[in-house]
Amino acid sequence: MRLHKIDRDVGLFVITLLLLGGVALKFPDFITPRSLADLLDDTAILVLLALGQMLVLLTRAVDLSVAANLALTGMLVALLNQAHPGWGVLPVVILSPLIGALLGAFNGVLVWKLKIPSIVVTLGTLSVYRGAVYVASGGAWVNSNQMSESFLGFIRTQMLGLTVLSWLAVVGVILFALALRLSVTGRNFYAAGGNPGAATYAGIDVGWMQFLAFTASGAIAGLAGYLWVSRFAVAYTDVAQGFELQVIAACVIGGVSISGGVGTVAGVVLGALFLGIIKNALPLVGVSPFWQMAISGLVITIAVILNARGDHSSPRRILEEARP
Repeated sequence: MRLHKIDRDVGLFVITLLLLGGVALKFPDFITPRSLADLLDDTAILVLLALGQMLVLLTRAVDLSVAANLALTGMLVALLNQAHPGWGVLPVVILSPLIGALLGAFNGVLVWKLKIPSIVVTLGTLSVYRGAVYVASGGAWVNSNQMSESFLGFIRTQMLGLTVLSWLAVVGVILFALALRLSVTGRNFYAAGGNPGAATYAGIDVGWMQFLAFTASGAIAGLAGYLWVSRFAVAYTDVAQGFELQVIAACVIGGVSISGGVGTVAGVVLGALFLGIIKNALPLVGVSPFWQMAISGLVITIAVILNARGDHSSPRRILEEARP
């Protein structure tokens, strides 16, 4: 199983490098240090959200409300900053993941305690959270001239050639990799989705693991709400509309199984970067926005098909490895 994961990640890494190299042949400036730093900056929020979504997918669930969570939390902290600009950025950085965690925990409780399928729960909360954005803002926008300098400038601060936004993604990747590899809870996420029956027999509460996954995903989405609003300097009702599909696509392209129990942090990062390269490269080659959507959709569809085939052919379940 481990070798299979490594082989898949190496294959995706090679494909990503080939894609990057192909774009660079036509546009050499695409791989300058500054351009690569900008690419990481553009992809940082997607990387963070995909890490949270990975936890949910590992437990055989899915969170379709992450972008709506992002939009609602982003609007709330933008309104807070508009009303109290002198408070600075620290309350926003603390409150945004807390608000997001509460929204994610609400999903988790419904899935855990009421046994409602996660796709049904999160489709519902997606609409609820989107509606709450409109209620909170009254349909109005919060623009850059209504945000404080610290609110806008924090994530743009440069350190060692990268922005704080990019460093947050790097730190998130490292923490997730260590937690999933070294902690009991991390291994339990795989076990809960790999074989729920065996996991329960081993003393793992599958519903509780799903609750933790939704709460963590929500916390990341909440923080991403501030990051998104700050980066684009605007908060409005349709912020990140449909972005949840990009998040799930990054996971699937990275080899996270939609059936649960399989996935690596490295694969998720590569999946997000792969989408980021496509997103940044297609406008350079003169592809219209309509064709950009079609090409991105085709790539995602192919990735889902290959992922599904890999699931059928690989020893997927962590608790089944010990069986003769």
